[in-house]
Amino acid sequence: MDRPGEQLAQSGKIRRAATPAEKMLDALDLPLTSGDLKVDAGLRALAEEVLYLRGQEARLHRALSFSEALADRDALCPVFNRRAFVREISREMALSRRHGSSLCLLYIDLDRFKLVNDRFGHATGDKALKSVCKLINSNIRETDIVGRLGGDEFGVILSHALRSDGEAKTTELTKLISDMVITAPDGRTGEPVSLGASCGIVQWDGRVSADALIAAADEAMYRSKTERRRTPK
Repeated sequence: MDRPGEQLAQSGKIRRAATPAEKMLDALDLPLTSGDLKVDAGLRALAEEVLYLRGQEARLHRALSFSEALADRDALCPVFNRRAFVREISREMALSRRHGSSLCLLYIDLDRFKLVNDRFGHATGDKALKSVCKLINSNIRETDIVGRLGGDEFGVILSHALRSDGEAKTTELTKLISDMVITAPDGRTGEPVSLGASCGIVQWDGRVSADALIAAADEAMYRSKTERRRTPK
């Protein structure tokens, strides 16, 4: 006795599933029912080529997006590099101007990072930088933006923030970084190093450029570092 499936197959009630190319042709109201085998074959080949090119375009778009993301990221830390950070400041400035909102920039410089490298080596220094990035990212809002501006220098864009907000965040981050202690890795000796940080804070006045704002924050950081060195502990 024939099985049900065999009976349906013999009766012609089971149809082959349409290929993606055939589905596309049906959607374009170009079904393969002309009766001309050459025409049908040509339409099928054309549809398959279109689908292939669409796939190639999607793959190239993903590859481009990935490459752009890599180009924006710092080579060591999971934050923006300086070029991308300046672009993000310019973008935030445009939004701030459009919506009439405030914008602040923090400039953070690690105080004893060179000592970490000298005492424990660059591998430990790299780990310290990554730890600082993780600490900063963990203590800012999702809308804030972090970038590495130099070897041991970082910037933080605080959107919708007044200078008082920036000062509060500066105090918080300075305290957290000052509490970080870098110890000798396995196989090396040396006294632990307490990192410490100097921070500068500026509020955008709605006029200066992104580079000028960074320069102003850098200058504010330098003044803070100089003052801290002069103040007895």
